[in-house]
Amino acid sequence: MSSESRGILIVDLGAQYTQLIARRVREAGAWSEIAPAVKALDQARGMDLGGIILSGGPASVYSDEAPPVDPGLLELGVPVLGICYGMQWMCHVLDGGEVLAADEREYGHTQMQVADATGLLDGVEGEVRVWMSHGDRVESIPSGFRLQASSATCPFAVVADDARRFYGVQFHPEVSHTERGRDILRNFLYGICGMPGDWVAEGIAEREIRKVRELVGEDGEVVLGLSGGVDSAVAAMIVHKAIGDRLHCIFVDNGLLRKNEVSVVEEAFHQHLGMDLTTVDAADRFLGKLAGVTDPELKRKAIGYTFIDVFRDEAKRFNHANFLGQGTLYPDVIESVAVHGGNTAVIKSHHNVGGLPDDLEMELVEPLRELFKDEVREVGRHLGVDERILMRQPFPGPGLAVRIVGEVTQERCELLREADHIVTSEIQAAGAHEGLWQYFAVLLPVKSVGVMGDARTYENACALRIVESQDGMTADWGYLDHELLRKISNRIINEVRGINRVVLDISSKPPSTIEWE
Repeated sequence: MSSESRGILIVDLGAQYTQLIARRVREAGAWSEIAPAVKALDQARGMDLGGIILSGGPASVYSDEAPPVDPGLLELGVPVLGICYGMQWMCHVLDGGEVLAADEREYGHTQMQVADATGLLDGVEGEVRVWMSHGDRVESIPSGFRLQASSATCPFAVVADDARRFYGVQFHPEVSHTERGRDILRNFLYGICGMPGDWVAEGIAEREIRKVRELVGEDGEVVLGLSGGVDSAVAAMIVHKAIGDRLHCIFVDNGLLRKNEVSVVEEAFHQHLGMDLTTVDAADRFLGKLAGVTDPELKRKAIGYTFIDVFRDEAKRFNHANFLGQGTLYPDVIESVAVHGGNTAVIKSHHNVGGLPDDLEMELVEPLRELFKDEVREVGRHLGVDERILMRQPFPGPGLAVRIVGEVTQERCELLREADHIVTSEIQAAGAHEGLWQYFAVLLPVKSVGVMGDARTYENACALRIVESQDGMTADWGYLDHELLRKISNRIINEVRGINRVVLDISSKPPSTIEWE
């Protein structure tokens, strides 16, 4: 799509929200690509460029650790929007601008006063709540720039140079905490860049189907790891549309699945979609590799390597199965590696991107690698994937292993599986799942004293993780009805022998992650 459509280049300057900017741009109907600072100019010159967005980042523009941004990006004749650090960088390199450490840092919600509701701020008037996150600030703006908005501690919250079409915002319009943030981005995309608005589900699906067909060729076969979730389901549909019965889906029962998961997956994918599906019972194999392992990264890597071993064994049944299909998404990638070689910090590895061995000997087919969850669902809907599959809550590739804090054993898996089933079934039965991103149980590595039947108990504790989110990039904790929480807690303690305490996780992302490991 990038070679066929005008696009926005997003320059990754180290922000964890760089891919969220990309999501917002695509959500508005425009194609976007991401490049690290060191490759941005070359990538910009190689695409049909509609505009540039410079992301935020943790560095100071005047420090030795500042990302090396080529000023040539400002000489390409296209509109440029700098966000937070991106704005500071523009003001730092252009004549007349100055950036210094702020006397008073600004983090969180801030009331911004709009002085000029035109151009980038067209229709955005009065006082607007925005999300700030900066310790430096612009002290003077470059020649040709004008002030459009400010806050009590930030004299230059929005600035503009209409002649050169350079714009800067000190806040983060991409996060949901900023009021009118999407309107501001749309003003940039359509009012300033004149984007065509052609990034839609049909075009995405056609693009990915064509890419898979070209990659695999006329004789290649793909072994695809099916998890039963929306990501692998849509990936399977795309690959199946591209190469038909040369797709071989492998569903691995790794002993870390939700209750009744095997029957659900087999019914949905084999009976309803008619795909070639093989179920492999590898529970003992996985649990053996996890014995004694408590470090979250080592868990993920052990699971990733074992998955690959299973797929390799299964691929031997086919003559040309030199390709491994996966439902990898953008959030998987950015939490596992510094995506695109940029400055973004590693958060955690995912088994399908951070846990692959160097001697894989199979070429990866990842049709969703550049997509966000909402885009995946829209593509799946366009391709006719069952709505029940599309709207299933996300389930991590490593399964219950990343919801069991500490060592993973068969006994601990059974405890969590039963507790988790109570959580999900009660929430769904009450209709409380509408609007929730995920809802599940976590088994904690602690025991506590309790009393049951007038007798002392000393058993495990589990946590309820209920989150609301639009994309999984940021999330807030959700609070269920008091009586529903009571019912869930009572059922877990009464029915799951080995758990005598239930607690509620009320952490947002960031600073926490959705999964515990």
